[in-house]
Amino acid sequence: MFTGIVEELGEIEEVTREKDNLHLSIKAKMTSELKIDQSVSHNGICLTVVSIKDNTYTVTAIKETIAKTSLGNWLKGDLVNLERGMKLGARLDGHIVQGHVDQVGTCKSVEESNGSWVYTFTYDPTLTNITIEKGSITVNGVSLTVVNSKLNEFSVAIIPYTYEHTTFKLLKEGTIVNLEFDVIGKYVKRITELS
Repeated sequence: MFTGIVEELGEIEEVTREKDNLHLSIKAKMTSELKIDQSVSHNGICLTVVSIKDNTYTVTAIKETIAKTSLGNWLKGDLVNLERGMKLGARLDGHIVQGHVDQVGTCKSVEESNGSWVYTFTYDPTLTNITIEKGSITVNGVSLTVVNSKLNEFSVAIIPYTYEHTTFKLLKEGTIVNLEFDVIGKYVKRITELS
């Protein structure tokens, strides 16, 4: 479980393919505090630490994860949003984030808005995910509030701190992002479908 509050940006040092798997080595300040078998969110994707060496750790992504996320497009030198699993009893500053990407989306536009930024994203509506006005959404692992909800499109407003401390400053029109829709909303939607 995560909160969607990014701790730091990590840099991809190496991407290695082994059969259908990808091994990603990430350079990050938090590496000294990690341990083998620990879960870390990488742009919203929960991946398990499999090895640690100096200030770099390695995670492995399987075929299923690669197929459903933007991870297959990551390259050496790319930056990713990192968050360690939440601590039981700590504040939940974002919202409940599982680290299980529901689908990818595409950045439709980025508009500077006198000190903040409005990002609009589109996504495939056939997968039946939804957003609601003022509801929660996770974009590349960042917990955000929906400010404009449409059938297969939503917008979020980004404050300067989030812009500077996450990969949002790198997003542009056409960028593919990982989306995790609000888990409570997914349960409510499922219950109403079964009624």
